[in-house]
Amino acid sequence: MKRSIFLQQLGLGTLGATTALQWACANPKPKYAQAFKPQDLFFKLSLAQWSIHRMIESGQVSPYNFAALAAKWGFSGLEYVAGLYPELQGQKSAQAAQNFISQNNELAQVHKQENLLIMIDGEGDLSDADEAKRQAGVENHKFWIETAAAMNCHSIRINLFGAFDVETWKEQSQKSLAALGAYAKDYKINVLVENHGYLSSHGQYLMEVLEQVNLANCGTLPDFGNFCLKREGNSRWDTSCVESYDRYKGVAEMMPRAFAVSAKSYDFDAQGQETTIDFKRMLELVKAQNYTGFIGVEYEGNRLSEEAGILATRDLLIRLGKELT
Repeated sequence: MKRSIFLQQLGLGTLGATTALQWACANPKPKYAQAFKPQDLFFKLSLAQWSIHRMIESGQVSPYNFAALAAKWGFSGLEYVAGLYPELQGQKSAQAAQNFISQNNELAQVHKQENLLIMIDGEGDLSDADEAKRQAGVENHKFWIETAAAMNCHSIRINLFGAFDVETWKEQSQKSLAALGAYAKDYKINVLVENHGYLSSHGQYLMEVLEQVNLANCGTLPDFGNFCLKREGNSRWDTSCVESYDRYKGVAEMMPRAFAVSAKSYDFDAQGQETTIDFKRMLELVKAQNYTGFIGVEYEGNRLSEEAGILATRDLLIRLGKELT
């Protein structure tokens, strides 16, 4: 039986004029610089909100400018990052949830964008060996399943962090995915695992977990980057990678259960090629599985501005997509 959920009691009416909408009106959508027709590509283009996290964290733009910027840059789908909305970290109020859902739904409609998924971080480690901590993580993620459903998204993206021992990680991951998949089924939401570091980036182990769970709404979000299995000092982020998984092998293994794909990029040469990832090879792996959904641009480099990196990634995907269609 479903738990009592406050989102059903919110009365998700349309908000009045918001700062984000005022910003959008003052920044009309320009002509798309590199016009293309949807039939030119075998996939659709979405934007991962993490691509603009520095703009948001610096206060340059509001996270509620996301839909306007995506439309300005020629995208048609939105991949939200929950952690970029401070009002929804920790204890969440009904009013904060209402504002988040209503504003983003309205802005997506205004800018002709499709809400696709919400990326969830910092809500508890779903593969933790400590059973109480694992179960607390599962409960925290249920809020985001409900929220994704209220925004007409198809999925949430989760992380499988926690245990370092392979068998413990598999066991705890299976239990969390089974619980979340069953809960999400009633909301018509998919639960996607991204290769995001440590054992979640081991394609073979991840697919073994998903096969054991065996739920139609539990799948993957293959990311072209993020194949570090271990970092110095066992740090989760920000230290040097000391053990990696083959990125092309990993994407190939994950694609059969993919509901979304993330085109991670870091830097580009003078010819517009990504300097660390063979994008053509990646797109060939994606197409080989007859995937026709969204590919999300997720620029994570430092040399270019976020906007320049986003546009470079977009243009490379368009060029290669045309070649492969």
